[in-house]
Amino acid sequence: MPLKGQKIGFLGGGAMGEAIISGLLRAELVPPAAIYISDVKSTRMEYLEQKFGVNTTGKNMEVVEKSNIVVLAVKPQVMGSLLLDIAPVARPEQVFISIAAGVKTGYIESFLKGPVPVVRVMPNTPCLVGEGASAVSAGKHAGSDWIEKALAIFTAAGKAVEVPESLLDIVTGLSGSGPAYMYLILEGLIDGAVNLGLPRDLARILITQTMLGTAKIVLETGEHPAKLKDQVTTPGGTTMAGLEALEEGALRFVLMKAVAAAARRSGELPGSVK
Repeated sequence: MPLKGQKIGFLGGGAMGEAIISGLLRAELVPPAAIYISDVKSTRMEYLEQKFGVNTTGKNMEVVEKSNIVVLAVKPQVMGSLLLDIAPVARPEQVFISIAAGVKTGYIESFLKGPVPVVRVMPNTPCLVGEGASAVSAGKHAGSDWIEKALAIFTAAGKAVEVPESLLDIVTGLSGSGPAYMYLILEGLIDGAVNLGLPRDLARILITQTMLGTAKIVLETGEHPAKLKDQVTTPGGTTMAGLEALEEGALRFVLMKAVAAAARRSGELPGSVK
């Protein structure tokens, strides 16, 4: 087990940090006593301590001193001040895992003395229900052992893959922003059924389960979506009629444009630390 005997600290105990902690404990990768959390809100720390039985403190340096793995779960705007605070106690035998959007590993490394390993991760909101998609990228000092540990942490909250950091803006445009695309597609399909007379609650159940099941088939079979689409499409049938309407509206092209626009914006964000 890559996380056996590891102590994991979280600087920031927001929703995503909570999701990661929940996944770690659900998978029994570490015990609650091996998790340390600091947050600016005392009420938040009290909540996490009561819910999970983890250790909490108002001191960031204390978390870093006690942890082998430190998850930087703060907003990009405060990353610089946080790193200035903890830099004196950072050490090369631990790793810093950042989930702050747009903050490059080189920026974090510039605050830490010596060859301190840094890993950057782009998770998404389905981590909150244990079905997240996360991309993991190594900084210049992070070896395969640390990547293995990062992958184990985020696999506990869904699925995780390793990608070069140069591709993380594309990942942001795809899976980072992807939940919003899925919500919009669900909304349109539900409204289409309601417009024809199906009660909204029934439409929501039917299409959300359809999206869930469809995604599961793609993951479990490994087949190309185009092949799976053909398997459920009868020439001249109902599915073909629906697909023709989607192609007429250029849905495929619009989705491609959405990924490109979001990826481009990821590299332009004024609030991001480059």
